[in-house]
Amino acid sequence: MWKKLIFICKRIFWTPERYARSVGVQIGKNCAIATFGFGSEPYLIQIGDHCQITTGVKFFTHGGGWVFRSKYPDFDTFGKIIVKDNVYIGNNSLIMPGVTINSNVIIGAGSVVTKSVQSGKIVAGNPAKIIGDLDDLEKRLIPYNLNTKKMNYLTKKTFLLSVKDEMFISK
Repeated sequence: MWKKLIFICKRIFWTPERYARSVGVQIGKNCAIATFGFGSEPYLIQIGDHCQITTGVKFFTHGGGWVFRSKYPDFDTFGKIIVKDNVYIGNNSLIMPGVTINSNVIIGAGSVVTKSVQSGKIVAGNPAKIIGDLDDLEKRLIPYNLNTKKMNYLTKKTFLLSVKDEMFISK
């Protein structure tokens, strides 16, 4: 009972990063962690430097063993998850056991990552597939860079409402 109460308090009052570290997730420097979804073996997850893990992302370090337990009662398999440096994982993505996400990668929102991802790639979908290259995306986005990152909310709002439509991404 106490363990459950402590768990609930941590999830309510601690930041997701502090919670993740407390349960054994290895996290590098300058990360932005916004999820509590580190599963039942969080100590099998490593996150590198300068990574953003957004809301609703879930990491799975095991699964599927249930169907074999009538034949093998203690059946369990596991896979470590490694997220290297400079990675963005979009909202509600699922990262499956044994996956390595190499450096300089974007995972699109809602993706199911079932295989390791090469450096410099953009992947999305279910299952996640390569949809682009980070260098190509950079070239396409540079003309739209509005340099608002250090603006406060009101300054940014005023600025964005004054910008011509051509400066916004359009699809």
